[in-house]
Amino acid sequence: MSSQLAAPRGTRDVVPPESLLWQRIEQVCRDRFDRYGFREIRTPAFEGTELFTRGIGEATDIVSKEMYTFVDRGDRSLTLRPEGTAGVVRAYLQNKLATSLPHPAKLWYGGAMFRYERPQAGRQRQFHQIGVELLGSADPMADAEVITLALDVFKALDVGGLRVELNSLGDETCRPLYRERLVAFFVERRADYCETCLERMETNPLRVLDCKVPACKAVNAEAPSLQDVLCDDCRQHQATLLRYLAAVNIRTVLNPRLVRGLDYYTRTVFEIVAESGLGSQDTVCAGGRYDHLVEECGGPPTPAVGWAFGEERLAILLANQMPAIKTDLVIATMGPSAAEAGFKLAHDLRQALPLRIETGYGDRKLKKQLEHAERLGAEWVIVLGEDELAAGAIALKHLPTRQEQRVPMSVEGVSGAIARASGVAAG
Repeated sequence: MSSQLAAPRGTRDVVPPESLLWQRIEQVCRDRFDRYGFREIRTPAFEGTELFTRGIGEATDIVSKEMYTFVDRGDRSLTLRPEGTAGVVRAYLQNKLATSLPHPAKLWYGGAMFRYERPQAGRQRQFHQIGVELLGSADPMADAEVITLALDVFKALDVGGLRVELNSLGDETCRPLYRERLVAFFVERRADYCETCLERMETNPLRVLDCKVPACKAVNAEAPSLQDVLCDDCRQHQATLLRYLAAVNIRTVLNPRLVRGLDYYTRTVFEIVAESGLGSQDTVCAGGRYDHLVEECGGPPTPAVGWAFGEERLAILLANQMPAIKTDLVIATMGPSAAEAGFKLAHDLRQALPLRIETGYGDRKLKKQLEHAERLGAEWVIVLGEDELAAGAIALKHLPTRQEQRVPMSVEGVSGAIARASGVAAG
């Protein structure tokens, strides 16, 4: 056993400066969600296991192979959430949001999810998702709105090279006919598929179309298309959605092989795919319509649509935008009395100025404090010693130009000098 503690395999720490990038992602999401009228919901990190077996489907890989399930001291089976939608639906029903919120109900969430799968770039066993759910509308405009919202988020984050792939999984009218045709095709080509696909043929045939094994993908290219058997209602829903997206200049690729790994999807499914930067795991955001999940969880018929994206995967795409660790002003002091005065001045300035302000800690030599300011990328440094304290004036240095001036040792003196030099207004 190593003498040094380490994070478990499949988990990772998010440390500065990457954590600053995550903060930017989350702030952009909050802003865009607010513009579209979505409100935050926070659900527990673990739920009763039945929620996922009923909602996601026992035949899915998530439920059968990937969930972290345990029995607690009360002999209850609990599961760390593998995705966010089922928990939102449970909270929607338990908290009677159908009557307490205007409808359609627009909700967003963010947080850690857990799946036992092979760790790889952008995919960990503990990962973080941000997602939206719109509950209470079957209108294809709702589908178009959530897709547009996702693209607005990525545009605000300067993520380029994306395409929208879209398909319809049909409904209870047309999907059984497609399943019948698909199973017949699989029976004929059974020998050409991998072991995982053979298992899925028995439990969840549509998931065979999602196989990433090259040989299986080649066979799937010849499989029947669900687009050929869509009923009139599903075909009309898809056509209307495509018109809404075209109206705001969103180009889509109709991908008849696109399926999702969760049983609850009906009609619209979509993925937003990065054309470079992520390798084989190129899906940035995925979602679709789930018109029967609320009913499956014991509620009334409630059509719904939503999506989620992984923060780890998005952070990979934004790696070239990694923020620098910077501060604006450092107060360097010499001597105990100056340290106390510098501590108070830092406190007062933090209340008055919208700047990042740090102290240099007086237990270090002045040279070390100034080197620390340089490492922080500070723009301004205040030098405060016993002489400055006695004179009631400090040395304010602008590090990029090395220009120095003496100003009164007060909030007004410092804020006025910085405002005149850089246009930063005092609060």
